[in-house]
Amino acid sequence: MTDRFTDQVAIVTGGADGIGKGIAKRLAAEGAAVALFDINGDLLERTVAEFKNQGHTVTGHLVDISQESPVEAGVQAVVDTNGKLDIMVNSAGIVGPTSTRITDYPVADYDRIYQINLRGAFLMTKYAIKAMEPNNYGRILHLASIAGKEGNPFMAGYSSMKAGLIGLVKGIGKEYAETGITVNGIAPAVIRTAMNENTAPEQLAYMTAKIPMKRLGTIEEVAALAAWIVSQESSFTTGFIFDLSGGRATY
Repeated sequence: MTDRFTDQVAIVTGGADGIGKGIAKRLAAEGAAVALFDINGDLLERTVAEFKNQGHTVTGHLVDISQESPVEAGVQAVVDTNGKLDIMVNSAGIVGPTSTRITDYPVADYDRIYQINLRGAFLMTKYAIKAMEPNNYGRILHLASIAGKEGNPFMAGYSSMKAGLIGLVKGIGKEYAETGITVNGIAPAVIRTAMNENTAPEQLAYMTAKIPMKRLGTIEEVAALAAWIVSQESSFTTGFIFDLSGGRATY
């Protein structure tokens, strides 16, 4: 299905690296024009150059998704350039402190995770839907986490914001269920990315031990599922959180 996204336009946040980059590459390889949103300018520039060298249609946009004006302007720039927006994948996020009891958890860190992981998701959803409504078609996908379903101890900020994100997906999915716009999420267990390289070893070991397959997931596995969710084929699912956890979550 190499032409699944021909003539479609996608925004991928956190698209310069990790899961976001993997999803963006999959969409571009199947024909989409992809706009990468990221706050790391140098990395964004390198990823855009890499994609272009591979023959993909891609643009890079320096956007802090926690701030409303840049989000609104970034989405509008994509629409102005391409005439529409079909897909928005929100993969931007931070982990914050790990192996940290709530009594030792800095409020500033908690607020920062909220700004990016939950407020950013709200803003990206708001302005993506605004862009999709004129065509009554769209696919919105958020990267949640098994931590939002089950709660990972000693990760108060990350667990609670991902739980909030799951609530956002379910609520907005129902709001737009009678339209051609779907809103879904993926709740991965630990995926091998640069983001978890700084996770405390004991925290990573705890999370991996809870996965029945006893291994980390791969970016390619996330991208494969994501590509189906944001395709035209996925037309009867909205407000749902897809499992991608090696058997950890089976409900």
